[in-house]
Amino acid sequence: MTLAIVHSRSLDGLRAPEVTVEVHLANGLPAFTLVGLADTEVKEARERVRAAMSSNGLEFPLNKRITVNLAPADLPKESGRFDLPIALGILAAMGQVDAEKLARYECAGELSLGGELRAVRGALPMALALRRASDGPHAARALILPSASAHEAALVEGVSIYGATHLMDVVNHLRPASSVTDVSDLARVTPDRQQVRPILCEDLRDVKGQTAAKRALEIAAAGGHSMLMVGPPGSGKSMLAHRFAGLLPALTDDESLESAAVLSLAGQFDAQKWGERRFAAPHHTASPVALAGGGSPPRPGEISLAHHGVLFLDELPEFPRAALEALREPLETGQICISRAARRHEFPARFQLLAAMNPCPCGHFGNPLKACRCTPDQVARYQGRLSGPLLDRIDVQVDVPVVPSEVLAQAPDGESSAVVARRVVAARALQRERQGQLNAALQGQALESCVAVSPSAKQFLQGACSRLGWSGRAYYRVLKLARTIADLAGAPAIEVTHMAEAIQYRRVLQIH
Repeated sequence: MTLAIVHSRSLDGLRAPEVTVEVHLANGLPAFTLVGLADTEVKEARERVRAAMSSNGLEFPLNKRITVNLAPADLPKESGRFDLPIALGILAAMGQVDAEKLARYECAGELSLGGELRAVRGALPMALALRRASDGPHAARALILPSASAHEAALVEGVSIYGATHLMDVVNHLRPASSVTDVSDLARVTPDRQQVRPILCEDLRDVKGQTAAKRALEIAAAGGHSMLMVGPPGSGKSMLAHRFAGLLPALTDDESLESAAVLSLAGQFDAQKWGERRFAAPHHTASPVALAGGGSPPRPGEISLAHHGVLFLDELPEFPRAALEALREPLETGQICISRAARRHEFPARFQLLAAMNPCPCGHFGNPLKACRCTPDQVARYQGRLSGPLLDRIDVQVDVPVVPSEVLAQAPDGESSAVVARRVVAARALQRERQGQLNAALQGQALESCVAVSPSAKQFLQGACSRLGWSGRAYYRVLKLARTIADLAGAPAIEVTHMAEAIQYRRVLQIH
């Protein structure tokens, strides 16, 4: 009887818990048994491993009883990431690779029938988990991954990452007679952190008129506030939204790593886009699971894939009601918790919401250039698709009116995205210096201590709340919005003018 142990990692939400792959060879009727709450993809590793070893002239124990245990047994395992650990465990149990050398590594990788190593999802979370465990018994371990995944994982500093393109690369390195050298000549991936943002093809200068909407867009970008644009078709809502990313600064290194880790879980990470804020624009037919996340095992949805980025929801009332209501908690907490009977997964969801909608089914309610043909009941039902609690969580609500053609023809070019972006960066720098986070994220005591309000401005806000019947949430959101407006003006305290502008952005959909 022979036992070999290989270290690997699984995925559990954004976590990458350690998995110990135990391979046991014994005499008896030939069999290949895989246990440890393995999904179908993992169980299929038996055939992939057998074919990969045979294709490369490696001895496979056809006359042995092979038992592979993936511990801990109560942790679900999925995908083909355990192909490489299982193959190395069998070889170690047979003495074809050095078990002591193998103990110095953690590994993951899917095998083709010919032995090539294919990329796996979640390489970044695996590297992050290994770095967090670096002060424990895993301090000396390195990580072996397929080359495509290794370049992604190498973005995590403080972890030794090695890449291989073929099973034999790893086997030759781990043979008892070879010295401990790199598995392959993997070049450490170093992101270009000097690039502030990618070259933008769309500039805010392209949008003619819409001065009020552009101002609202700047305020939303400066404080990280959510924003809803309401206007007739063709008024420029989508144009404004697609130019919003050009107003935002590049991600910091920590933010880039958090964003990349979530994208890695979905297999959507691109190292060439390191430091860019993701702009997600799902179609309005997206299901609640596609938007918020879910499935079996749970995967991140669009709101998590837009972590530290922008989520644009065009035709907002056309989204399923359940999908929109799923946004309520993440807008407050910055994370989404997906609970199932057996597991509970948390994904980050600190996204900036941009939404656009028409005021009625035909789109021309309130349009001075074209009459609306909808009845009051139709308008009320259409606007009623958005619940009050959801609207209460949207900081900036602005009208985007139709600009007449003669005005468009004579309208001068407005400010470019670069000019507005400089003001946004300056305002964000003030917020970071004062409180360490953007105004939209302020909560509790931090909000009370960091937001200085003049007595007249506070009295003005209290009067507006009483007359308009606003909730406590609306009160504090207007307060944070006014603080952002004051930051753009460079004012140390919120004055009445800042408060008045913030109050006018709390637009409530209603029939006039």
